[in-house]
Amino acid sequence: MNQISASASRLKAVAGLGQQIWLDNLSRELVASGELARWIADDGIQGVTSNPSIFYNAIRNDAAYQAALPALRLAHLDPEARFEALVLPDVQAACDLFAPLYADSDGHAGFVSFEVAPRLAHDAAGTVLDARRLWAAIDRPNAMIKIPATEAGIAAVEEVIYAGINVNVTLIFSATQLAAVRAAHRRGLARRLEAMLSVQRIASVASVFISRVDAAVDALLPPAADALRGKAAIAAARVAYHEFQNDSGFAIFTAFGATPQWLLWASTGVKNPAMRDVTYVEELIGEATVNTVPDATLAAFRDHGEARLSLVDDVDGARAVLTQLGRHGIGLDTIGNDLLRSGLTQFEQAHANLLALLA
Repeated sequence: MNQISASASRLKAVAGLGQQIWLDNLSRELVASGELARWIADDGIQGVTSNPSIFYNAIRNDAAYQAALPALRLAHLDPEARFEALVLPDVQAACDLFAPLYADSDGHAGFVSFEVAPRLAHDAAGTVLDARRLWAAIDRPNAMIKIPATEAGIAAVEEVIYAGINVNVTLIFSATQLAAVRAAHRRGLARRLEAMLSVQRIASVASVFISRVDAAVDALLPPAADALRGKAAIAAARVAYHEFQNDSGFAIFTAFGATPQWLLWASTGVKNPAMRDVTYVEELIGEATVNTVPDATLAAFRDHGEARLSLVDDVDGARAVLTQLGRHGIGLDTIGNDLLRSGLTQFEQAHANLLALLA
């Protein structure tokens, strides 16, 4: 079963199987207290992601942020400028903590993600400008700019990759969305090659959301299909990973030193209390992938998670699950589009709430 000894850190065991575990959290306290540094050292955490919801909770609850707000209100009239002045130093500090890993891995690990403003989700040109501005402001080679997988966002991904900026494409819920993201990534690299520009050390991940897909599918399943509950997202992920492993289309870019766009599993906290709390970590481990994990799931896996190469398990069975869902009239493309819209709404609301905190 490719099992790793439980005597080592369970999270480091995942790294030993070729998957990076990233923390789905960032705050000043996390960095300044030394906790993030300890997780890097003790558990082999290899990156960090953030989003408006994460920063809303951090700013509301982190005393260090609250103490900094009065001076920021005097220095910056615009709440969005206050927000960036407040948190970008922590993004930079996190990047610096991961800098040794980034160097040792030849630019394959040690990334910290920061998202463009959600209001730009349907503005391709605005997204490109914001990505360039944030990339320059953070000024770290292991920063990653998060862009949502909307039609405009995907168009922006091509331009941002062409500009040589690391990109985390977020809010992917279906195979169709994933295919469009991967195509945009390759178009950006192809344009660099045509322009005689290097494609080395331009990193990108495609963030495929997991638990939200299962929650949406399970709500539609009839009682006769109970056996399919909690199965859709893992099945889709295993099929996507199989296609990633067997895709020869990236070889031309590899020949010039490019790194493939890795699959990243997001939304991996279990929402169904009937499921094992580490299901979306244990069942989604594969080489050259990332799992971005919230604090509670990280703690649970540290305590009782089992590391094995699970993404390669029973791909035919995974395809059968997707076929059965279709027979029940459940299309993951339709669900994916609905979840993308609701995900954007959630991040827009979190961003609005965040700016209200800083007003």
